Amino acid sequence: MVWSKETEETMPKIKYRFSLSQEERDELGAIAAKGKHNSQKVLNALILLNYDEVATKPRTLGEQDIANVLKISAMKIHRTKQRFIEEGLGVALNGRKGKRVYKRKADGDFEAHLIALSCGDPPKGQAQWSLRLLADKVVELGYITSVSHETIRRVLKKTNSSLGKRSAGSSHPTKMPTL
Repeated sequence: MVWSKETEETMPKIKYRFSLSQEERDELGAIAAKGKHNSQKVLNALILLNYDEVATKPRTLGEQDIANVLKISAMKIHRTKQRFIEEGLGVALNGRKGKRVYKRKADGDFEAHLIALSCGDPPKGQAQWSLRLLADKVVELGYITSVSHETIRRVLKKTNSSLGKRSAGSSHPTKMPTL
């Protein structure tokens, strides 16, 4: 990949330098050697091992060369080193945990109303309830202010109702009595 002068100028000016302890080096080496970790964790371990200042083998490749070999951006290298320095090995390897908290819309009372509605008769002109029809009806009845058909599917999937299941038919035929 060819980098223009503009790209090089947008690279961060801060150089993060660090030296790993022998324990950290062993842990990172084990992660990089075994294939039982997700790819991003292995890449982060390889990045940290390559930029160790007191490594047994001195680094001969430049940052852009390492980025090309690992098929990642130079910014990923920079961010991984920065996270290691500022937040420690665990965050550098695994990334940060999401801070967003999701409020659950479907509580037990809503679920009970939904299941009762889905077991009842469908609207006139419909052979059966669809997920979108159920979503519209629960909003109309005031059980909830807004809801998507996907939320309706997830709630019904937890029950034995066929609307939320992947296939409406039975995957295991019932055994017929022999005559």
